[in-house]
Amino acid sequence: MPQAPVQKTIAASDWALLGLLSIIWGGSFLFVGVAVKELPPLTIVALRVLLAALALQVVLRVMGMRLPRERRAWAAFFGMGILNNVIPFSLIVWGQSHIASGLASILNATTPLFTVIVAHYLTNDERLTGARLGGVLVGFLGVAVMIGSAAFTSLNANVLAQLAVLAAALSYGFSGVFGRRFKTLGIAPLVAAAGQVTASSCILLPASLIVDRPWTLPMPSTATVLSLLSLALVSTAFAYLIFFRLLARAGATNVGLVTFLIPVSAILFGVLILGETLEWRHAAGMALIAAGLMLIDGRPWAAIGRMLSAREPAPRGNG
Repeated sequence: MPQAPVQKTIAASDWALLGLLSIIWGGSFLFVGVAVKELPPLTIVALRVLLAALALQVVLRVMGMRLPRERRAWAAFFGMGILNNVIPFSLIVWGQSHIASGLASILNATTPLFTVIVAHYLTNDERLTGARLGGVLVGFLGVAVMIGSAAFTSLNANVLAQLAVLAAALSYGFSGVFGRRFKTLGIAPLVAAAGQVTASSCILLPASLIVDRPWTLPMPSTATVLSLLSLALVSTAFAYLIFFRLLARAGATNVGLVTFLIPVSAILFGVLILGETLEWRHAAGMALIAAGLMLIDGRPWAAIGRMLSAREPAPRGNG
């Protein structure tokens, strides 16, 4: 069956889904911020992927789909699970045990910067251009402004936590390139999503049992339990369903616009619900990162150029 053409522009209904996805993924930083006060990071991450895997398995069954059994497919699931779930989820949750959720979301927004660099060296069709290189440099200048001079004077917990979230963004960058192989393997995106969280569960669940021994932990509060359920079912399983619908309709480039929106919702949640505050340098860093992402994306600047051109008066004739 031929695939439906990908839209070059985003329809109004897809803009609504894009906004919803940014709120859901921004909310993941809120849910982690609540849960990390009572539970160790590894347990949070293990429960997140386990519950998400169970939910996505139900969705696959309802849709008449199933996970493949081939060794190549499961090698890809485990590779993607490590790069897209195990490493970044663990680093972000540990980082949020030391820094505000809003700051973590801003640092996580550097993912496209790392993706551009990784893709340049590991692919043949996504090379760095002058505009993209400029965007990367501006974006990392924003990171330097946010972390500040503390990174050069002492590696305290706050600095290490910010570096951990940046390392998570780098891992996401590698996963973006690694995930391209699912198309060549003929694995549907939703099956890939279910496979990677299932593989991640096989790694994280035993690790959390050995390291955290969760049966020895105090019973978490209702707020923590609800946050874990929301993190797994809403910000992971449900988010994947929206993401792959948008990916099929609007394409990866358009869906990448969600990166601009996630920190906004995450910061609002952190300030209004968790009582967090951000310093001026965090806002300045976010502005620089946003400018860098717009340089990489290209479309916002092109739209501004078209608006300015439209306002220019037409040249007058000599007669």
